[in-house]
Amino acid sequence: MNDTGKRAVRRDLATDWAEALASPAYRLRRALETERDRWFLWLPLLFGLGIGIYYSLLVEPPLWLGFLTVGVALPAAGAAWYRGRFVPAAIGIAALALGFAAAELETWSVAAPVLANELSRVPVEGRVVEVEPVTGGLRMIIEPQSIGSLPPDELPARLRIKLREDEGVPVPGEGVALRATLFPPSPPAMPEAYDFQRRAFFNRIGGVGFAVAPVRALSGEPAPAWRVRLAALRSTITRRIQAALPGSTGAIAAAIITGETHAIPDAESQAFRDAGLAHILVIAGLHMGLVAGIAFLAVRFSLACVPWVALRVNTKKIAACAALAVTFSYMLLSGATVSSRRSFLMTALVLLAILVDRLSLSARSLAWAALAIMIWSPYAATGSSFQMSFAAVAGLIAFYEAFRQRIGGWYSHAGLIRRLGLHLVGIVLTTVISTLATTAFTIYHFNRLAAYSVAANVIAVPITGLWVLPWAILACLLMPLGLERFALAPMGWGIDAIAAIAHAVTQLPGAAFDVPSMPTYGLMVLAFGGFWLCVWRRRWRLWGLVPIAAGFCSIVLAQPPDILIDGEAGAVAARAADGSYFVTGATHSNTFVTDTWTRRDASGPAQSWPEHARSADGRLDCSGAGCLYRANGRRVLLVPPGTLGSTDCAAVDLALITAPPSRGCAGAAILDRPTIRAAGGYAIWLKAAGISMVSARDWRGDRPWVPRPPGPPARLSTSAAGPPAVPAP
Repeated sequence: MNDTGKRAVRRDLATDWAEALASPAYRLRRALETERDRWFLWLPLLFGLGIGIYYSLLVEPPLWLGFLTVGVALPAAGAAWYRGRFVPAAIGIAALALGFAAAELETWSVAAPVLANELSRVPVEGRVVEVEPVTGGLRMIIEPQSIGSLPPDELPARLRIKLREDEGVPVPGEGVALRATLFPPSPPAMPEAYDFQRRAFFNRIGGVGFAVAPVRALSGEPAPAWRVRLAALRSTITRRIQAALPGSTGAIAAAIITGETHAIPDAESQAFRDAGLAHILVIAGLHMGLVAGIAFLAVRFSLACVPWVALRVNTKKIAACAALAVTFSYMLLSGATVSSRRSFLMTALVLLAILVDRLSLSARSLAWAALAIMIWSPYAATGSSFQMSFAAVAGLIAFYEAFRQRIGGWYSHAGLIRRLGLHLVGIVLTTVISTLATTAFTIYHFNRLAAYSVAANVIAVPITGLWVLPWAILACLLMPLGLERFALAPMGWGIDAIAAIAHAVTQLPGAAFDVPSMPTYGLMVLAFGGFWLCVWRRRWRLWGLVPIAAGFCSIVLAQPPDILIDGEAGAVAARAADGSYFVTGATHSNTFVTDTWTRRDASGPAQSWPEHARSADGRLDCSGAGCLYRANGRRVLLVPPGTLGSTDCAAVDLALITAPPSRGCAGAAILDRPTIRAAGGYAIWLKAAGISMVSARDWRGDRPWVPRPPGPPARLSTSAAGPPAVPAP
């Protein structure tokens, strides 16, 4: 190279360095180009973000809006692809639009009538869709054909009815008649709490209740569809398992084989949760992967034992086909839940890769599985099962991608003893990684963490994979012959051992503890950081630790409400100085509400409401006609049910009149019983700057799954002389 060429090279290098130093965008662009093969992995996140935008709205958008955004975004992405400019941005916007439109379309497609009021002892006729064993009896889901005198256009698509303990077992697909007391699905206990009403809407359940008379089968019903036949098969298998293994052992065995978890006693479920073994009761990646592996090895070993076949047939591909059929059947048998569908899709991609002699890209397999599930059911992305299962698998894939070569080197020259030790280390690492990856979602959805989950899983997971699941597969194969007891009995021994481990772990000090709820924005920030950490390969992936830390810090920044009122104005909670709650009006019917209040804030057991006395911390004074609550310089008058509302309210900032009628209270902002019921309950914060309040209806907005209150919208009443309450945004 001559001097001119050398000078040109030096000039180009100097220009590049100058651009790099002058423009952070240049460095970012170069870094992104080096990881171009990972760009596809962002599509599920963007698709899910579009779904999240739809569910975050407070007003239902018109259906045409989703079609319009897709109609604009897709051609724009095509034009960007053709011109070769702004392609990633255009495809990302298209993914957002598709996610939004898919969620909107699903809402439109599942919409069905919902009961507006309680119906007492009404005659119901319909077809049984599913029968679920629950604690103390059975619960069935039916498609009603008539409900008393309810007009046909007001019939819900489905009802969920609890049967009495002495009832017979209905068969899915048959027509039944009964009398039942029905209720609308219950709303959330407080803003940002679990919304059963929304879940019931997407499951097309428009009413829940219990039977008050025996169920009678109807004659002359047509043959059921394949879905109902499959549900009948699940019910039959569940009953035969529980007949061979009575008690909690049979209930756990049914959960592992058919996915029916409702019959597991509450104490047993709690022990598994507190020990960090709840994933064994839910059919997910552990079960699907082990079943596929067992089927693959069994078929290939059997074919290899026949020399003529082994020499002439590709036994590996035949075994892959057999494993694919077994895992598909297992998914259907387990009810095709989100976790089982995700696990099947990933397992199927691996098996299909064997059939076409290709290597499976694990990260892409996970991305395709996430996209497939969200396209099929966008609402699934909002559930804990979807979020936790994908977070756990994403964390495991990212870890083993980063340390694959090092781990392979450990195994390459290891003997039998060392391989067993490495296998044990692998179980520990898998448990630790999956636990860390799902911790935020566990806090957000369940407010509880297991301290000894690693130790419990090191013992329980090998028992599940090497003993319980092989006997479970054999039991299913023997069931058509009526010989399933021979396999279920040893399976039960393994289940009893795992249950003993769970109970032993929960007896340890500090085995499980409650954690305050993480705000939704905190979870979103943390999830983005975790995604960033898992997707990229370069060292800049470590920047994902910053939003992860910020997400966990949001737990500390969140301020629990000072006062909570349930939607029926039957229970009121006031926060004590030590962070616990005084609760009044708690009855058996609203125990779930008060439990939700104390669990979400990790405030510990509720304290008794001081009757005609003053609390020890001085915050709550019930020595007068009502109860006066003081916090942060604010005064709130609480008039619970059974107390006359005759107290002068001139000296308080807010009066909660939960006992009808709301009379004799003037001079303050008032929340009366009709207002509280129309709003679905309130969470109230007392601050020096004012009073902030959010109702359950404010938080949920005007959406199809939120029933409209009867009459005109309720408003906070404020007298001219009293200080107004300041609604929270």
